Amino acid sequence: QVQLVESGGGLVQAGGSLRLSCAASGHTFNTYAVGWFRQAQGRDREFNAAIIWNGIYTKYTDSVKGRFTVSRDAAKNTVYLQMNFLKPEDTAVYYCAGVALDGLGLRVGDLPDQVHEYRDWGRGTQVTVSS
Repeated sequence: QVQLVESGGGLVQAGGSLRLSCAASGHTFNTYAVGWFRQAQGRDREFNAAIIWNGIYTKYTDSVKGRFTVSRDAAKNTVYLQMNFLKPEDTAVYYCAGVALDGLGLRVGDLPDQVHEYRDWGRGTQVTVSS
């Protein structure tokens, strides 16, 4: 099993930027996917972005396209979420999650975007965007 730890959250003004990190320990491999989710108070956890460990494929939800960028540094065993042009509605606890793609039945190049598809979860980091 892979252990995931998020960091980088904080308080930022609207229009500002933050970079979240997701440090992975344990056995990662090229067909391991890492996703970023967020959960605002009183709302369901929702998908933001995902990347396959070898970096070839990424996936974004429409609300963050053009503002968020997911990337990874394999040497550091870390996945990043660069968040630009932040809005107050981006305020939430942000989680990274991981899963092996083998056995999910997805097409080549597709990445999971549902909470139930991910196995490994971090504890989250709070992001607050003030207006």
